[in-house]
Amino acid sequence: MTSLAKSPEQKELFGHPVGLYILFFTEMWERFSYYGMRAILVLYLVQATTDANPGLGWSNGEALALYGWYTMLVYVASIPGGWIADKFIGQKKSVLYGGILLVAGHSILAIEEYWAFYTGLGLIVAGVGMLKPNISTMVGGLYKQGDIRRDKGFTIFYIGINIGAFLSSLIVGYVGEVHGWHYGFGLAGIGMALGLLQYLVGQKYLRNVGNFLGVSENKAEKEAMKKPLTKIEKDRIVVLMISFLLVIIFWGAFEQAGGLMNIYAKEKTNRMLMGWEVPASWFQSLNAMFIIFLGTTVAAYWAKKKLQGNLSTSLFKMIIGLIIMGTGFFFMSAAASQFESAGSSAMYWLVLAYLFHTVGELCISPVALSYITKLAPLKYGSLMMGIYFAMTGFGNKLAGLLGESAEGLGEFTVFTGIASFCILFGGLVLVFRKKLEILTHGAEDDEHEITEEEKVATANN
Repeated sequence: MTSLAKSPEQKELFGHPVGLYILFFTEMWERFSYYGMRAILVLYLVQATTDANPGLGWSNGEALALYGWYTMLVYVASIPGGWIADKFIGQKKSVLYGGILLVAGHSILAIEEYWAFYTGLGLIVAGVGMLKPNISTMVGGLYKQGDIRRDKGFTIFYIGINIGAFLSSLIVGYVGEVHGWHYGFGLAGIGMALGLLQYLVGQKYLRNVGNFLGVSENKAEKEAMKKPLTKIEKDRIVVLMISFLLVIIFWGAFEQAGGLMNIYAKEKTNRMLMGWEVPASWFQSLNAMFIIFLGTTVAAYWAKKKLQGNLSTSLFKMIIGLIIMGTGFFFMSAAASQFESAGSSAMYWLVLAYLFHTVGELCISPVALSYITKLAPLKYGSLMMGIYFAMTGFGNKLAGLLGESAEGLGEFTVFTGIASFCILFGGLVLVFRKKLEILTHGAEDDEHEITEEEKVATANN
């Protein structure tokens, strides 16, 4: 008896569709370019114009204000990016066009002119808006409804994001600070070009995902595009919108990393290590490094709880993530207190803060991505993902406003206030969690039974 060979889009690697790894590396290089530029943006803005490696000479407040607007717009652009994909061209083409815009934007930033600076930022905003929501939605599309591998797939995808972020903070950060800011910006563009190239090469593994539903031959998909939303779908959208409040607050706190914590590392932290001064931008790599090492561990912890009969819903994980991340800011409060008394603060406070922030992020960010693909109506899949990233953008803007307030309130007050609010808000949502989960109508209850092989794999992790 002969067996038919699997088509490219059906092939698997390490128990997941090969397409996952194509998207993994595309997003890895996109995040290399974005986080590399982010690691040096504020430092470039505040660097004096008279230094050997001159910046723009802005004040800390001015730099953090631009940082807040820029990082907000990058993610808010995901709403039109998701809408364009759903209504006109599909997710696959949106990712392609977004990648092209990003290569152009990062490359233009390498030119030392004000027009190039703002043009480059504008192209990056448009590029991320086209790419970010659609590539995440494509990951969910690789798995059938109820496939228990979906959450694990998003964790693997998320590790790819952070490999890019880790490498970029070290490489682009070093090149920018030591050899020239614009060399760093240009290097970020090269990274995105590599990501775009491998995305094009891997298209054969993505034939059945990310296509425009308006021209789909699938009968169920055609009907889903025409039918009005059902009561269940509307309830699920309500739950998603409420969960997005957690997202805004989480990123409003977390994104102090690229702004206030970045400046704090440069100006108020003793960065001497065995006679060598650690570049301030390198601290941006800690979060990504911790995710690479802890990503599968956190995912395995939640999977083990499920095996033991202690089902932890996505909403519960997100709440816990916010509380853990908020707790990490108490270490920054300790750093600020030490600086006030001793004139400098130790590096280990930053390391501990980033560790807690990372564990919190692993409980909320990849989980939220998976949660959206479970609850969002098919015809609004990319749009809902775009709204999620827009909420991330509003969180980024909030982060900029909080960072600016430190000039008047002081770092200790800002860090302690962030920690306290995150913990209190997380506790409040926890009180109403079960009532909210009723509105999901069992969206997370229809996953197939865990096989013996999966039990063994989880135990080994």
